[in-house]
Amino acid sequence: MRLRKSMKRGATTASAAALLAAASLITATAAAADGDEKTLTADALATWQTDGIVWSIEYVDGVVYVGGTFDKVRPPGAKPGEQEVARKNFAAFDAATGALLPCAVPFTGSGDTVRALKASQDGRILYVGGSFTKAGKTEVASAVALNRAACSLRADFRPNMTSFVRAIEVMGDSVYLGGDFTVVNGKDRERIAAFTPSGKLLPFKAEIDAPVRAILAVPKFGKLLVGGDFYLLNGELEKSLVALHPRTGKTVTSYADWLPPRSSVKALTRDADNFYLAAEGRGTGIFDGRIAGRLDNGKMVWKDTCLGATQAVAVHNGVLYSGSHAHNCRDTPGGFPEYNNRQHFLAQSVRNRRILHWFPDTDGGTGEGNGPRAMVMAGGVLWAGGEFTEVNGKRQQSLTRFAAGPDRGAPKGVPRLETLPSKAGQVRLFWRAAWDRDDAELKYLIYRDGILVASPTQRSTEWDRPRMEYTDSVAPGSRHRYRIAVTDGKNTSLRSKEFVATATAEKGPKEKR
Repeated sequence: MRLRKSMKRGATTASAAALLAAASLITATAAAADGDEKTLTADALATWQTDGIVWSIEYVDGVVYVGGTFDKVRPPGAKPGEQEVARKNFAAFDAATGALLPCAVPFTGSGDTVRALKASQDGRILYVGGSFTKAGKTEVASAVALNRAACSLRADFRPNMTSFVRAIEVMGDSVYLGGDFTVVNGKDRERIAAFTPSGKLLPFKAEIDAPVRAILAVPKFGKLLVGGDFYLLNGELEKSLVALHPRTGKTVTSYADWLPPRSSVKALTRDADNFYLAAEGRGTGIFDGRIAGRLDNGKMVWKDTCLGATQAVAVHNGVLYSGSHAHNCRDTPGGFPEYNNRQHFLAQSVRNRRILHWFPDTDGGTGEGNGPRAMVMAGGVLWAGGEFTEVNGKRQQSLTRFAAGPDRGAPKGVPRLETLPSKAGQVRLFWRAAWDRDDAELKYLIYRDGILVASPTQRSTEWDRPRMEYTDSVAPGSRHRYRIAVTDGKNTSLRSKEFVATATAEKGPKEKR
């Protein structure tokens, strides 16, 4: 969309009023298209870092717990090796301030990693799973429970798991573990098992042919949603997602046609009405996006079409946040085509899957290079962890946070002014639109000889930066200095370099012959 404006001498105020009216119409139209969803800002809060991968995050009673594969943590802004504090695969932070807390149980041995964290419903216990053989100095087998108040190991919850624990959920008086294991406490339990809070193995049992990676309780409707890499469950084709009876493990709801072969469920989350899944496709073009489904009847609400494996999801105030390396989202409303970058964070309307204008980003980072791996909302703040080493182009390893405000990020890409041929008494300027991580519509402040003469608006994204034009009416043949700055309403970019232009002169009378 091109936005032109002619500013005649003596008519500046009237023209400016017309421009503002047009800009208001554009803003109202855009708001109607996007809906009323408001995202968090894209500006990362100062956050502690780890020296390895964060796989899991849990929030309870003002504390954020982080599990992963790391040896140390360090303060915001510190480089690797600076101001490091020992935290072996597990750390705790104040959810409000982000400060490191003293809770520091080390989890070591075997796979040397924490992959799952879940608090009890009363918040007194934190269940921890992964692949480890020691919690502190105590011999364990990949799953334990901590007393949160004292940050101490409980003596009663000590299941003997034969392999990885990748997911934990609590529902009523049952604790569910999912993962790679096939035997628990010497009894057959194929990739999912249930326990009492005191660690007694329950009769709940399901036959699953591949790892479980996510479990979500739906107590109101008597369901336990289970996602993972599996293809067969209880002898039937289920393809990575199923709802089980929480007491027996029998299939309650099948979603066999939701996901294609080689697409697995990596994470599950929910709000009051729907559940949302994160999918990873193994192979080119295999479904990698997100799906929304009804909690009550299991009907699909929507399914997006982005490529780039989704690893994590969190929902807040009508917005689904996800961590992936999204690319080629052109067939999803509000999406984008294949372009040079991979987008590692997305926000979508839970109503209609529309991608909202919220584009903080990370790099792929270490490990498999997928960037974000875990997300949780903590008191209105989104905590995200993974294997990234940068956030919004700045060094930040494995952990970051986003809040509702303040918006501190100025628009990117200060325009470079150039001129086009024009009529007598005009300077016709053009430039490429800038972009902003969390504001779709930007205002362009055009200065002539140090005085603001125009302020057109334009919607843009990093991958769609339209050419803009402005025609300035001045004295024919006069010479002027122009600069341009861009604002999102709260933050303004530096002004561009000075651009000198001469207005087209009037043509003289034709020579008589």
